[in-house]
Amino acid sequence: MAVSMKNLDPAFQGAGQKAGIEIWRIENFCPVPIPKSSHGKFYTGDSYVILKTTALKNGGLHHDIHYWLGKDTSQDEAGTAAIKTIELDAALGGRAVQYREIQGHETEKFLSYYKPCIIPLEGGVASGFKHPEAEEHQTRLYVCKGKHVVHVKEVPFARSSLNHDDIFVLDTKSKIYQFNGSNSSIQERAKALEVVQYIKDTYHDGKCEIAAIDDGKLMADADTGEFWGFFGGFAPLPKKTANDEPKSTDAAPSKLFRVDKGEMVPIEASSWTRELLDTYYCYIVDCGREVFVWMGRNTSLDQRKAASSAADELLRSTDRSKSHIICVIEGFETVKFQSKFDSWTQTANVAVTEEGRGKVAALLKRQGLNVRGLLKAETPKEEPQPYIDCTGNLQVWRVDGQQKTLLPASDLSKFYSGDCYIFQYSYPGEEKEEQLIGTWLGKSSIEEDRVSATSQANKMVESMKFLPTQARIYEGSEPILFFAIFQSFIVFKGGLSKGYKNYIAEKELPDDTYTEEGLAFFRVQGSGPDNMQAIQVEPVASSLNSSYCYILHSGSSVFTWSGNLTTSEAQEVVERQLDLIKPNMQAKLQKEGSESEQFWDLLGGKSEYPSQKISREAESDPRLFSCTLAKGDLKVTEVYNFDQNDLMTEDIFILDCHSDIYVWVGQQVDSKTKLNALSIGEKYLERDFLHEKLSRKAPVYIVMEGGEPSFFTRFFSWDSSKSAMHGNSFQRKLAILKHGGAPVLNVSFSCLPFLQSSVS
Repeated sequence: MAVSMKNLDPAFQGAGQKAGIEIWRIENFCPVPIPKSSHGKFYTGDSYVILKTTALKNGGLHHDIHYWLGKDTSQDEAGTAAIKTIELDAALGGRAVQYREIQGHETEKFLSYYKPCIIPLEGGVASGFKHPEAEEHQTRLYVCKGKHVVHVKEVPFARSSLNHDDIFVLDTKSKIYQFNGSNSSIQERAKALEVVQYIKDTYHDGKCEIAAIDDGKLMADADTGEFWGFFGGFAPLPKKTANDEPKSTDAAPSKLFRVDKGEMVPIEASSWTRELLDTYYCYIVDCGREVFVWMGRNTSLDQRKAASSAADELLRSTDRSKSHIICVIEGFETVKFQSKFDSWTQTANVAVTEEGRGKVAALLKRQGLNVRGLLKAETPKEEPQPYIDCTGNLQVWRVDGQQKTLLPASDLSKFYSGDCYIFQYSYPGEEKEEQLIGTWLGKSSIEEDRVSATSQANKMVESMKFLPTQARIYEGSEPILFFAIFQSFIVFKGGLSKGYKNYIAEKELPDDTYTEEGLAFFRVQGSGPDNMQAIQVEPVASSLNSSYCYILHSGSSVFTWSGNLTTSEAQEVVERQLDLIKPNMQAKLQKEGSESEQFWDLLGGKSEYPSQKISREAESDPRLFSCTLAKGDLKVTEVYNFDQNDLMTEDIFILDCHSDIYVWVGQQVDSKTKLNALSIGEKYLERDFLHEKLSRKAPVYIVMEGGEPSFFTRFFSWDSSKSAMHGNSFQRKLAILKHGGAPVLNVSFSCLPFLQSSVS
């Protein structure tokens, strides 16, 4: 798609070039920038365009564009916001996801930008702005819905607005009451308290009392009496009727349309596949509550605008004004969009998008526009950090059936590929000694030993009151943290466990377990004496790689081989590993290209071999998911723009960094579920919810609330006193409110009067 300056509104020049949020309000059909001091203030009579720019670990920038429509905005303003959103995306290179946001029905992603909530203000640019904070305080009633982000909506100040399912905030001149419906969850109540804090700070200058009222608990306290007094005295609340429930718009089957000259043409197909979508057209996927617009890479700006207008008209004609419209560009489809198809294979179009992005950047640069940030930056080449203290105490056990044998200090770092191991690492943390208990599962180990290793590690963690962090690590997928703990690490072929020996005997397989006098070939890797590994590989020339050094021995003959792409540091590491594998033996140095005949004879002759270094899975930008497991079925909900406050003590969360995942388990989770935390992590890897080709053998860490290690907390702005609090999420946040925002430790919540009475 060609981009020219006539399509780029002057208000958008320089947009999206650094991380943050930019907002424009539609005024007289033009976008007008909103100053940062007014971000989060939305007027019911206006339409806005919001750009969220995120800096990625790979050095690039990711864009999400939203257009927010107030309930009283005009159709013309709403239409202009939609069109300007498409123009802004085109100016940014045409890869942003675009969302339509309707007041009161915003996406969770959008609300996450404005935690804890958005409370729209009356008025607008056309009708004039009202400033309620400058007026006499009006008593207002709000309903709060949501576990991760909160949808706040003002409702009539009347008893009939209250119900048992939701949480309500009554904002009076001198006191804010939170009414917790009896059917609401603890997590929802805790999130609603953040809204109470927001109202207190925003409309009362932080100076008013707060009271929590529990539905159905008729305690004779002053706050409960005061609350019901605003509604004419206590009376039972009615149950919700069918008319109160929102109509489901997902019951009808999804429909697919091609947009041709502004008209929607139905596409009939027994199975939806990626091949149905032509790069020269736009398509609409109608899924009821969500309507997706897919825009081919080779469509014009006018085609995209027409498709957006067609989707808007579809919702208007079917009385679905509250449904979301989500626009995706070919090659940058969301996982949710892809899931609507029976099969989805990514096309080669994605591979050429950087070139297309470069053309867009070059064109805009010629027009005098600063394009810094439009092009993807080169991936930083920095060594990953272990984020753990490496001066601790290490113990290792080799698993043999239901037994485990403690390894002597001399053998701590010598593992066999046919065996499984349990390790316990005690190390100084920031405030106390911390523990990491993990399993290492060899590539050739048998299932019985793997199950036993996991079970025995679980029991060790349970015996220590679930305080240690737990790790499950597969051979070949070890994280840098694991190598840093062991410092020097050797993996031999074969195995020593009885189960492994019995297995190869039953299968009549040769026993290739390493012996000191036999023929053995090791690839040596690592960055120095604190991080070096020797991995036994097949003794054939094809196992060589120009990027590594090797050790080869047979009887009294010992060779070291250095690839042409290795560094002097790597050659030093091979000498250190040689001292561990063949101490006091003199090795014959072989440089790539000048090897001796004896060297090739031991490897069975020459053959081709690779030169490219074996790549490790890179850590990606972390994403947080709330997890529920019902009857073996794992369901996850993404928590956007997360922080520590999103980790609720009643729940389990997964932090997905692609190279490894962390399963965070709250204190209030029951013991049985805590023991199943590893299986939840494994199910997450199996399901691969983000379609990111997760390895089933990626490292999994189980992190217990209150014992979070630094290699987990580095993803947050962490306050350890918050995770050390007692009580449920609601009790904790209420206690923090009472103490002026500071976490409260060692408090019994069962007898605290402020749970039912006023707090300042």
